[in-house]
Order: sequence, then structure tokens, then C-alpha cells
Amino acid sequence: MTETKTSQRRDDLAYLAPMAIYMVLVGIGNYWAPLYVPAYFARMLLVPIVLLYFWRHYAPIRWTHLSLGALVGIIGVVQWVGMEKLLQHLFTAAGAHHVPLAGWVPYYGFFTKPLESDFFFDPFSRIHNPAARYAFIAVHWAGATLVVPVMEELFWRDYLWRNIYAPANFKMAAIGDWDWMTVVVVALAFCLVHPWWITAIVWALLIAWLLIHTRSLGACIVAHGVTNFLLAMYVLIYRDWVLW
Repeated sequence: MTETKTSQRRDDLAYLAPMAIYMVLVGIGNYWAPLYVPAYFARMLLVPIVLLYFWRHYAPIRWTHLSLGALVGIIGVVQWVGMEKLLQHLFTAAGAHHVPLAGWVPYYGFFTKPLESDFFFDPFSRIHNPAARYAFIAVHWAGATLVVPVMEELFWRDYLWRNIYAPANFKMAAIGDWDWMTVVVVALAFCLVHPWWITAIVWALLIAWLLIHTRSLGACIVAHGVTNFLLAMYVLIYRDWVLW
């Protein structure tokens, strides 16, 4: 019995540790501006190391339906950018002048940036050394495309999803098992760490459909990676750092 509990705690830690490290470093970087760049490099170094260390504790990832995952990722970036621009326009036009969505929709992303644009990190104005600037952009882009999707899908659509579906022992649930409570709670939890939370809920529901339809965490990782890759491309082209 003791060995079983110890094993369960290790399994929990395997899923919780990468997300905890990531979110703590996000908080440090967002609330102490001089530490933003070193905190970002730190999380892109530490999170992959922790993921690799605990890799044997994760459920095997099915790498199926990858084309559908890529298509959903493309739809996801159109939804994310298009919906956010529409919401900003509608709520700003309705009277929220200083902060998009202010006065209409509460903001409660504890670990994320305040919504005022001055707080969003523009590497072209904040990093004066060109080599350091482009190194940061490259690491940011690669991290958002390769590291974050693996970490987040393991946490949201594997660990949290199965814990809600089978709270006594999440390993009793298979990837993609679902009920409506699972879908809704995971979407709501996902939005709590994204300042654009209405947009994040819709995106999370889109990925929930993909998981239920395919039962493939690999497809969800690909969708997440494609969305993040294209979102970074959009941000760099249009210098829309609010979405960075």
C-alpha cells in the first residue's frame, strides 16, 4: 500500500512539477520586468529537463490523426487572433478605453500580465543588443512551438482531464474519456492562466473536441504547437505584442 501511494505521488509530481516551475517563472518575469528575459530562458531550459526526467511516468502518447491536429491548429490561430481582435474592438467601442474588456469582463489571470499594453514585452524596444534580441525571439518561438504544447497538453488534457473524470485514481481513465463536467472544468481552468480568457475558453473547447474525436494526445500537441507557431509569426509580423 505504501509503495502504491508513493508511486501515485510520483505520478502526480511528474505532471505538476513542469507546470509549477513554468508558472512560477512566468510570474517572476511578468511582475519583475528586469527578470523577464532571464526568467523566460530559465523556464525554457528547466521545463524540458523536468519533462525528460519524469517521462516514464506519463501515459504513452498516441501520435495519430496528426494532419487533423495540424488543421485544428490552423483553425485555432484564426479563432484566437480573430476572436480577440473582435472582442477588443467591441468592448473598446462600448466604452472600455484604457484597458481592453475593462468594465465588461473581469480579469483574473494571477500569473499572467496585466492587460495594459505597457506591460507586454516588445523585444525590439526592450532588448537593445541585436544578437540578444534575436536569440530571445528564437528561443521564445521555439519554446512556444515545441516545449509549451507538450507541457500543457500533458497537464490539461492528460492529467487534469483524467483526474476530473476519475478522481479516485486518474489512471483508471483513458485518454479522451469524457463527460461534460470534464470538458467544462478543463476549459475554465485553462482560461485562468490566459489573460484573454474568453478566447482561451473557445480554443480549449476546440482542443477538447479534437481529443474526444481522436483520443490522441499527440494530435492535441500538434494542434497546440501549430497554433503557437502561427501566433508567434503573426505577432512578429504585425508587432502585436499583446498576443505574444
